Amino acid sequence: MSGLGEPERAAIALVARRFSAIWEEADGDSPDAYLTVAGKPVAVEVAAIKPGLVEPTKPRLRFDRVALGLVGRLQAALSAFVPDGEAIVVTVTAPIRLPAKTAAELEGKIRDGLARRPAQLEISDTICGNQVRVRLVTGVSRRMPKVIGFVHNPDSDPDVLLGLTQSLLQHVSAAVDRRPPETFTGDRWLVITDEDGLAAVETYRQVFAPISASTGFKKVLMVLAGRRVETLIG
Repeated sequence: MSGLGEPERAAIALVARRFSAIWEEADGDSPDAYLTVAGKPVAVEVAAIKPGLVEPTKPRLRFDRVALGLVGRLQAALSAFVPDGEAIVVTVTAPIRLPAKTAAELEGKIRDGLARRPAQLEISDTICGNQVRVRLVTGVSRRMPKVIGFVHNPDSDPDVLLGLTQSLLQHVSAAVDRRPPETFTGDRWLVITDEDGLAAVETYRQVFAPISASTGFKKVLMVLAGRRVETLIG
């Protein structure tokens, strides 16, 4: 059997109810379960987020031209330097008044850190007046992006972004790398469950967005406290 725990079974049951579907636990390593939705089989993987990971505060992210440009430059410059199975998560406070200089200095610090091949890489610094945080995450699927960046308002806690992104990368990676039997040709769904469910679903959507295209799942659902089922993608 797939060895589902009680939280995972409860999450699948809630999703099945949401879609008026029936479900059964699967044999073998993947998937965790099968849903039958409108007569069609769906393979379901479940990722359980660590309880108490985040606070209910919602990070205020920036998506203006300067913010997107900085993140894009970091991705282009650094992705080739990040080893397979790892990812770099970067947070930078707004406003970014010297984007080119900020990006160049940050690239240098991250490259220097990666060159030392540390078991753990954590950077906390101020560059051109902007607070920056960098974390190296291990146990990441090769399908995931190598560099993920967020630009946020100064009153947002970067630890929320770093912790939630790390947890999602690692738990979702494990689900992504599990493959259903070759004979299965239906859709694959991912169910993410958070037993505490303190964070706003918008926070999960914003943090999940950079990795959504890499998962290969047709639909990704979030099960939060209060038996709420929310859609992240699909």
